[in-house]
Amino acid sequence: MQLSFVDWLAVALYFLFNLLIGLYFRKRATRSTEEFFVGGRKVSWWLAGTSMVATTFAADTPLAVTGLVASYGIAGNWLWWNMLMSGMLTVFFYARLWRRAGIMTDVEFAEIRYSARPAAFLRGFRALYLGLPINCIIMGWVNLAMVKILMMVFDVTKIQALLIVLGIMLLTAMISTLSGLWGVLVTDLFQFVLKMGMMIVLAYYAVEAVGGMGALKEKLLLLDAEKGAGGQGSILSFTPEIGSPWMPMLTFFVYIAVTWWATWYPGAEPGGGGYIAQRIMSARDEKHSLLATLWFNIAHYAVRPWPWILTALCSLVLYPSLVDKESGFIKVVVDPQVFPPALRGLMIAAFAAAYMSTISTQLNWGASYIVNDFYKRFLVRGRTEKHYVALSQVATILIMLVSCIVTYYQDSIAGAWKFLIAIGAGTGSVFLLRWFWWRINAWSEISAMASSFCVSILLQVYFRMDNDDPHDFAWIVIITVLCSTVIWLAATYLTAPEKENVLMAFYRRVRPSPYLWGPIARKAKDVKPQRDDAYNLLDWICGCVLVYTTLFGVGKIILGSVAEGFAFLGIGALAGWIIYRDLDRRGWKSVVE
Repeated sequence: MQLSFVDWLAVALYFLFNLLIGLYFRKRATRSTEEFFVGGRKVSWWLAGTSMVATTFAADTPLAVTGLVASYGIAGNWLWWNMLMSGMLTVFFYARLWRRAGIMTDVEFAEIRYSARPAAFLRGFRALYLGLPINCIIMGWVNLAMVKILMMVFDVTKIQALLIVLGIMLLTAMISTLSGLWGVLVTDLFQFVLKMGMMIVLAYYAVEAVGGMGALKEKLLLLDAEKGAGGQGSILSFTPEIGSPWMPMLTFFVYIAVTWWATWYPGAEPGGGGYIAQRIMSARDEKHSLLATLWFNIAHYAVRPWPWILTALCSLVLYPSLVDKESGFIKVVVDPQVFPPALRGLMIAAFAAAYMSTISTQLNWGASYIVNDFYKRFLVRGRTEKHYVALSQVATILIMLVSCIVTYYQDSIAGAWKFLIAIGAGTGSVFLLRWFWWRINAWSEISAMASSFCVSILLQVYFRMDNDDPHDFAWIVIITVLCSTVIWLAATYLTAPEKENVLMAFYRRVRPSPYLWGPIARKAKDVKPQRDDAYNLLDWICGCVLVYTTLFGVGKIILGSVAEGFAFLGIGALAGWIIYRDLDRRGWKSVVE
């Protein structure tokens, strides 16, 4: 694809603006590690929430959605839409608890909830494990997706594309090391507006290229007829065909009833974690932390998907014989008969924004583990904040370099994804209950993580169960969850509970629901019980209804079923009103408005 001088100018201005943001926040970020990693805990809900959305919108995301739509129709997105239920749990049950904890990273949680050597081991191990290998695998697949995009757009080799990605990553790392979380947040806001705007523009031109929405629907129905729908339901269906080859009843049950709470996955951790927890802890107060995660889930599931889905549907019509269906998204971008060449520079900038918003967060988040939870905790204590900030900048560069090596040797995005699913299945229950049940100890978490990893790998390697096969995937999740749950419960009861003074300090600090904190709650009579579980449950249900009906309502309107779409939106508005009334009842009206 040839770029004009104006295109290159647009790309250059985009990078320059990001660099200026980094320079602007440099002085503020280097005051302390708290400023560098959690923005001094003064971030507004809308900025923290938008940053979460921007981070989960990586360069590979539109391509992945295109692949799902090509394989399973619109309903293929339920492979990730089901995770909304976990996200809404974080909103109404966990966001305020994370903010009350007053910690800098989610792995620091181990040493305020547990005690002694097991707690220290858990914190140190998770800091290194998540901060380096897991973080670099995530960054590796994001890098790999960007490499594939550049290879298609500019017709270059993998090495040449990797060198371009390295240059973009160096700039991203520079901004991250200069400005800390504040620079990440503000660039995320700018990048999200740019990339979301360009995705909408791309979808508009793609629909125009196939003859409009009516023609698109007619041609997709013809594709359905040609393949006999393959027993998989219509391409335009919003819900999966239960019993179809890709969604057997057992697999549907696992998605709806198990994976969303039982499986750990970056950005969708049960009870919150990783960079989601980081943004929560950077919020001004509990109210802003809840609203940030609420806005994130609304935008993540109901606002972003339709431009991607429309472009994916158009690519099926425009390039029906394309072997690599994921690449159809990029084909739409580079096709001069579809997308105006005059806008190519902005589109390249949008892909760079999608890439940089994810990488900048991964760098900052990973460095927070290395410095706050390993170096500062175990290696060098009592040094100045200036020293730790400098080490944070060094750690950022180190993570960047390791991720580049991982990218070079990584061939499959799907393979990396399968690996993370494998090691995370079955840990969700202990992550959810550790806040609310006093009996859980450090050995509960350690045994859950170890057993989930071992059981899942054993099923896939020794018993050759395939994550890509729907039946095998369902059984992998079910067996792993059952085994790990039995093991961590056994470990909990076979080991001593945490010391009473540790549990008492945690209960006073976080003030969780007292129902499963019986002996501790009875002794901590100075703590006012937070008996709002019924309201939180109602808000969780309404939150899920709000997002799903908004998602479906917008889709119905776009595809021409206007009356049905507005009916969905009406139900969503009612659910939103119930949530608003509950927040108002709690005295949050001024924050909401």
